[in-house]
Amino acid sequence: MASLGHQGGSRLGLAGLAVMGQNLALNVAEKGFPISVYNRTASKVDDTVDRAAREGNLPLYGFKDPGEFVASLQKPRVIIILVKAGRPVDETIELLSSFLEPGDCIIDGGNEWYENTERRAEAVRQKGLLYLGMGVSGGEEGARYGPSLMPGGAVEAFKYIEDVVKKIAAQVDDGPCVTYVGPGGAGNFVKMVHNGIEYGDMQLISEAYDVLKSVGGLTNKELHETFAQWNKGELESFLIEITSHIFSVKDDKGDGELVDKVLDKTGMKGTGKWTVQQAAELSVAAPTIEASLDSRFLSGLKEERVAAAKNFKELGVSDILAPSNVDKKELIDGVRKALYASKICSYAQGMNLIRAKSMEKSWNLNLGELARIWKGGCIIRAVFLDRIKKAYDRNPDLANLLMDPEFATEMVERQGAWRKVVTLAINAGISTPGMSASLAYFDTYRRSRLPANLVQAQRDYFGAHTYERVDQSGWFHSEWHKLASAL
Repeated sequence: MASLGHQGGSRLGLAGLAVMGQNLALNVAEKGFPISVYNRTASKVDDTVDRAAREGNLPLYGFKDPGEFVASLQKPRVIIILVKAGRPVDETIELLSSFLEPGDCIIDGGNEWYENTERRAEAVRQKGLLYLGMGVSGGEEGARYGPSLMPGGAVEAFKYIEDVVKKIAAQVDDGPCVTYVGPGGAGNFVKMVHNGIEYGDMQLISEAYDVLKSVGGLTNKELHETFAQWNKGELESFLIEITSHIFSVKDDKGDGELVDKVLDKTGMKGTGKWTVQQAAELSVAAPTIEASLDSRFLSGLKEERVAAAKNFKELGVSDILAPSNVDKKELIDGVRKALYASKICSYAQGMNLIRAKSMEKSWNLNLGELARIWKGGCIIRAVFLDRIKKAYDRNPDLANLLMDPEFATEMVERQGAWRKVVTLAINAGISTPGMSASLAYFDTYRRSRLPANLVQAQRDYFGAHTYERVDQSGWFHSEWHKLASAL
């Protein structure tokens, strides 16, 4: 345990030693940067110091007094906070800032609402302090061995930690998975949308699993082999990889595989909901991400669903309708294509949301660079992120990923299989809200004329909201009822 003998020696500090904080601190120390750690629960300080000793006598120093913790840091002092979002962050800032001096820096590494970050940045600025909101993605393992980092806020503050974050971030072929995202709450906003894309990705994978199992009758062994094979091609990604692993894990408390014993009730921490709310606020279509959120809501109605299944079974509608005779090999290939095309739509929606907020806030975010830093460390890391980066490199003003020539060609090549898979699922009574929403997004985006003319006519009929014409400029209002009655 370090004491005042270490005063002024640590490169930076970290407050908040839950799983993510502890692992990030060890990562920093392992990369050769002395770090001081603090937690209100003293036992967590001891645990972290013990881990640092076990994992190679890493230069990590624990403190149980906040004043001594701050005094142990080199000037200008930099402190990363990793505590639960909301009031705990405010309380930690209030505690630590009383020991800080003008020029020192606070970094919130949690999943925080971006407007809270902007509020806090202004509050500490009045005390002469700098502030960053830094998204950290990669879970426990990423934090320990190399996450994707999304810092936003004061650019001067980023310069304080640039050497550290470039070392501790995941490393890919074109550099560390970190970049200065932009001013204000840009870092937290980008991390939020990253999580929204993650929601969509996980939902789409679960639907692929459902179709393969319920329509194709694949066993867990076959599912393991299928996803392992997919992870060698265009779908190569962290989520596909861990999914293949999940199907092979035996139940340590009974027979069969563990995945079949997991309750079908999904939890959430709020970032997916925030993403959907922001999409609505910015008038950006994000149907795949919205469908994933709705699916989590419905999964939470476990007792209702069990009752509904019993009720409808008595009415002659079974849990799964009689599936068609399908060729397994053909189905697996079709689901792979449907999953890939659906994922592209989900990522396109997320990128459009980031771009819309960037324009609203004048953040000037670089979408290609964001795709690059997601290539490693984070939960949504995937091989096609490199191609997304290249698409934005080719055209920084790309309106939609679906408009990139390479992705457009791939969507066209996969649409036949995509439609067939969704149709098979519908006929079997299997819900595929994510794939269906992605397909509807594609079909809506690619049409030059939609039935929105009828909706606008209805709005003008009952509310005199006016409408535009295809053959004349300006806004018009018609007395629809009178015109109809005169016929």
